[in-house]
Amino acid sequence: MTEDARFEDGREGPLRLKALDGEDLQVLAALAQDAVFPATEMRWDRKARRFAILLNRFRWEDVARAKARGRAVERVQSVLAIEDVMQVQSQGVDKSDPDMVYSLLSVAFIPGEDGTGRVELTLAGDGVIGVEVEALEVILRDVTRPYAAPSGKVPGHKD
Repeated sequence: MTEDARFEDGREGPLRLKALDGEDLQVLAALAQDAVFPATEMRWDRKARRFAILLNRFRWEDVARAKARGRAVERVQSVLAIEDVMQVQSQGVDKSDPDMVYSLLSVAFIPGEDGTGRVELTLAGDGVIGVEVEALEVILRDVTRPYAAPSGKVPGHKD
C-alpha cells in the first residue's frame, strides 16, 4: 500500500535569508541569536564593502522537531554578511585574542538619512560591533551540515 508524502518526510535545506528592511532583519536576527564565533572569524573587506562573520549558529528553527524526535539540538556553521559597508567600529571586542569566543545576542538596524544606517551586533559581555552601511542588506546563509550542539542544551537567558 502506498502513502502520500508527509511534510515531516521532507528534507530541510540550508538556511538562506536576506534582510533588506527592518522587518526582514528581525526574522534574521531571531535565527542568529546565540550564535557563537571566535574573534578570528570576523572579516571586513574594505574593497568589496562587506563585513562577514563565520558563526556557529544555534538552529532555533529545529528545536521543536529535535524535542519531538528525542534527538540532540543542533548548531550549523553560517555566514552572516553585511553588504555596502562604509565603516566598522567595535567596543568591548578584543580582536587580538584568537581564543576569545563571542556570543551574538542581537542584530538591529538604526536608520539614518536617505537609506543609510547602522547595523549593530550586540554581543554577550557588553561588546558591540557597529557597521555603518549605505543601505541595509544583511545575509545569513548556512554553509555546513548541522551538527549536534556540543552543550546539548537550548540556550537560555536570565531576565
